[in-house]
Amino acid sequence: MADISKVRNIGISAHIDSGKTTLSERILFYTGKIHAIHEVRGKDAVGAKMDSMDLEREKGITIQSAATYCTWGDYNINLIDTPGHVDFTVEVERALRVLDGAVLVLCSVAGVQSQSITVDRQMKRYSVPRLAFINKNDRSGANPDRVMAQLKEKLQHNPAFVSYPIGLEDKLNGVIDVVTMQAVYFDGDSGEEIRREAIPAELQEKANELRHRLIEVAADYDDQLMEKFLMDEQPTTEELVAAIRKGTLSLQMTPVFCGSAYKNKGVQVLLDGVVSFLPTPSDVKNEALDQDKNEEKIVLESDPSKPLVMLAFKLEDGRYGQLTYMRVYQGTVKKGDTIHNIANGKKIKVPRLVRMHAAEMHDIEEAQAGDIIAMFGVDCASGDTFTDGNVNYSMTSMFVPEPVIELAVSPKDKAGQVNFSKALNRFTKEDPTFRVTRDEESGETIIKGMGELHLDIYIERIKREYNTEVVVGRPKVAFREAISQRAEFNYTHKKQTGGSGQFGRVGGFIEPLPLDAVETYEFVDDIVGGVIPREYIPACDKGFKEAILEGSLIGQKVVGVRVTINDGATHAVDSSEQAFKTAALMAFREAYEKAKPIILEPIMKLEVSAPEEFQGTVIGQINQRRGVIMNTETEANYVTVESEVPLTEMFGYSTDLRSVTQGKGEFSMEFAKYAQVPRNIQDEMAKEYQKKRAEGR
Repeated sequence: MADISKVRNIGISAHIDSGKTTLSERILFYTGKIHAIHEVRGKDAVGAKMDSMDLEREKGITIQSAATYCTWGDYNINLIDTPGHVDFTVEVERALRVLDGAVLVLCSVAGVQSQSITVDRQMKRYSVPRLAFINKNDRSGANPDRVMAQLKEKLQHNPAFVSYPIGLEDKLNGVIDVVTMQAVYFDGDSGEEIRREAIPAELQEKANELRHRLIEVAADYDDQLMEKFLMDEQPTTEELVAAIRKGTLSLQMTPVFCGSAYKNKGVQVLLDGVVSFLPTPSDVKNEALDQDKNEEKIVLESDPSKPLVMLAFKLEDGRYGQLTYMRVYQGTVKKGDTIHNIANGKKIKVPRLVRMHAAEMHDIEEAQAGDIIAMFGVDCASGDTFTDGNVNYSMTSMFVPEPVIELAVSPKDKAGQVNFSKALNRFTKEDPTFRVTRDEESGETIIKGMGELHLDIYIERIKREYNTEVVVGRPKVAFREAISQRAEFNYTHKKQTGGSGQFGRVGGFIEPLPLDAVETYEFVDDIVGGVIPREYIPACDKGFKEAILEGSLIGQKVVGVRVTINDGATHAVDSSEQAFKTAALMAFREAYEKAKPIILEPIMKLEVSAPEEFQGTVIGQINQRRGVIMNTETEANYVTVESEVPLTEMFGYSTDLRSVTQGKGEFSMEFAKYAQVPRNIQDEMAKEYQKKRAEGR
């Protein structure tokens, strides 16, 4: 088996169109995974076009597999595809979770763009160490120094050039390797022959300046280097590499590489950087949650002899059924072993283990901690944890964000019903934020998700992958209800029928939780002196939980509420669990009316970029949609407007934006928070709901 210190699990992330596809293709070419560069060119022409397609956003890289494996020198590199779009938050989280390090690709002309900021924020959230690669230095207008400045200002990185272009635009010849102080040229038809020479005289001064800066940044992470820096002594290559590695792993420093993937310049130097500066699986702290101890955190060790723990992070429909990608965190798994799915308690015998080589599969007998593999014939959902049965750990908390938008969908004709059901079944397994329910009243199928694009892509996939036309209803926003002040309750439930009756009294109060609280419901038991016997307390909790499922304003779920019970009464004969559950339910409804209920709506973070001349129109449009402008920035004749806008007001926005910006405006949107609906809209909604109920009776 491979030495774990020689394994790198990395992802390539970027704003759409920064050349992520081309770079991934070149990496596979130089590591010997694809042999003819003409195939790459051909594929890339498709790749670049496909990158602009909505559907391509879910794949990110036009390589058939989610994790492709290659070798560079004696290092094994698992290259993992990270989805770029925030509507697929859970997918992005999973991908980032199984990565140990990442390469952030930036375009030398466009620099740090809106999606780069989003991707960077996600890497920070999951503490993923990263390198930056400034691509497209052969394009006119390329300016790596400007991108470097943006890395500092916009992303708050601490960057330093490790390689720098020799010449720009059509004069790009090679790169300066700042660590070894050599000029590197890429000869041969496809840049596969590397030639290292002295740095050209006219660039010597620039190179010295870059090296001084690199040592200065790296010296912060290494005392020995700091001493040499202060004494003005030159460190050895080994000392400098070790310090840069420390800085990168501590997330305090970003080594920056330059080149042009399309022109085959600088990619091999980046690969050297991946093995020199990015972490091995054992450098990264991975935690699991012990399900036997109330999700207590356990640090996993990258040790093949410990109990097995692995995570299914991506599902794919392959030729032979479901292909499940797994990252092994601890222990060893062999063909024929029995593994346990923690999410549903099922046991599975491992039928076949494969390692993915681009689109090919290579059968393997066993895999160890740090490896990324794939399995067939394993029935599971994305995010499930597997163990050997000796531990009850889960890698992902069972928390999944609530959907904010829903659509009624149905197949256009009856013949498509089977494929339609198959598709929905598969997508819910792949993506826990995509939910499917049936509206009992109307008999419609409702799909729910994290945003308009999220659902659009799934509808598009049903059409393409399952040849089924879909009829789509109007989108509906997931409103919530909440309370705005404390209110007391004291409710007695009494029912006397023949024989034993029902009796239960509950007293206490409800109060709002802070808006940013993680939990949306809290139950506090302040009963003293046994006025409500212990065994009836869970029944009260159940009653309250049932009550919050439907508020009285518009029939939506009530969130952000804490219920405290501190008084009550019981009857020796007539009290029962049912009596207390009903009492709690009714008590909540009584207090709810007094607690000044409000309606909450999902607010989206909207980022729009368009040519500067359209700034006034773009801002006007956002204001019309009840948006609040948070920030505007202008760079290179483009304006970027950040704002917060209610989701209800965002339907049809893409068409409107295109028409006022002559098709040049772009936007991205993600869920930000829930906020109160303006009073006039709330009154209207409540009236509408009451009218509907009256008609329904």
